[in-house]
Amino acid sequence: MGNILVWVMLVVLAYLVGSIPFAYLAARARGIDLRWNGTQQIGGGNLWRTVSKKLGIAVGAWDFFKGMLMVLIAWRVGLDAGQQLTVGLAAIVGHNWPVFLRFHGGRGVATSLGIIIVLPILNKDVTPWTTVAFFTAVVVVIIFTRRTPVPILVGTLLLPVFSAILHDPLSVTLGFTAMALILIIKRLTAQPPIEKPNVRMGRILLNRFLYDRDIADRKAWVYRRHHAHRRGEERHRKKADEHAPPQGN
Repeated sequence: MGNILVWVMLVVLAYLVGSIPFAYLAARARGIDLRWNGTQQIGGGNLWRTVSKKLGIAVGAWDFFKGMLMVLIAWRVGLDAGQQLTVGLAAIVGHNWPVFLRFHGGRGVATSLGIIIVLPILNKDVTPWTTVAFFTAVVVVIIFTRRTPVPILVGTLLLPVFSAILHDPLSVTLGFTAMALILIIKRLTAQPPIEKPNVRMGRILLNRFLYDRDIADRKAWVYRRHHAHRRGEERHRKKADEHAPPQGN
């Protein structure tokens, strides 16, 4: 009973820790709202491209270590590998759907990578070959695609397969299955674009699933969002000017 209570408390704590939007706060300190710039994702990658490479590296490192940290805490209090992975998953969910930012978050890739690496290090009953197989699949697909969305998708989908084949505990295999589902759900339910692209919904969903965006062309996608946001800001300023009281001479 005591372990279950600790487990539940750590799951809640991990979600709250994951929800702290450091990328958003760092960008806002520079006068930029990541929700309307770049890829609209609240994470180190978008911060790197939109605001500052140094800030992007720092926040990306935190995103990587926060899931790892929560798994380490769960291990220290005596939770088993499956429970540790559940705590890590809560950190990913917090990153993807942060309560402090109206559930507008990032993709949780860095946080997931940290968890995938640390879990077999801490637990002898979790084989490291699952992690090795994951990164091997990612690297091989990157060589052919020269992009990261498809490799990350392939590697994450294969995680529970590798885990089952290599005889990880069932709870760990199920946890990796949940990790893959979180990735898929987040991609398919991504934040709505500022302007709807002239693409059918079926194609949009396929692009989201494969490329993590509504269209295949990444540069066009990012540029279009910037362009649409600038037009929105211009319309907002015009409306503000129309309703502004006349100034005296």
